[in-house]
Amino acid sequence: QVQLVESGGGLVQAGGSLRLSCAASGRTFSSYAMGWFRQAPGKEREFVASINWSGGTTYSADSVKGRFTISRDNAKNTVYLQMNRLKPEDTAVYSCAASQLRVGAPSRWYDYNYWGQGTQVTVSS
Repeated sequence: QVQLVESGGGLVQAGGSLRLSCAASGRTFSSYAMGWFRQAPGKEREFVASINWSGGTTYSADSVKGRFTISRDNAKNTVYLQMNRLKPEDTAVYSCAASQLRVGAPSRWYDYNYWGQGTQVTVSS
């Protein structure tokens, strides 16, 4: 069992930056691949970025590539999402998730076993 708690969301102007954090409970954090997803009102959940258990492999959606960076610190049981050059269309609830898959950095929501409650990110124009 893994419990995930996101933080770092908020209101920012277009072009600004935010860093999201996701703190995980438990001693097996380093065995999970981690991902970030987002969901805007009236839209389906969307994959943002993922990272494998060691941090050696990352994968990002085309819509955020070059602007968002995912990273993890296994000693702190935390995964991060650095978001730069934010756009109004990035406005959404961002959730982190943990996957028991040991290969790669999964991008499909159904590959994830545990989810956080989410944190709101609002980008004003």
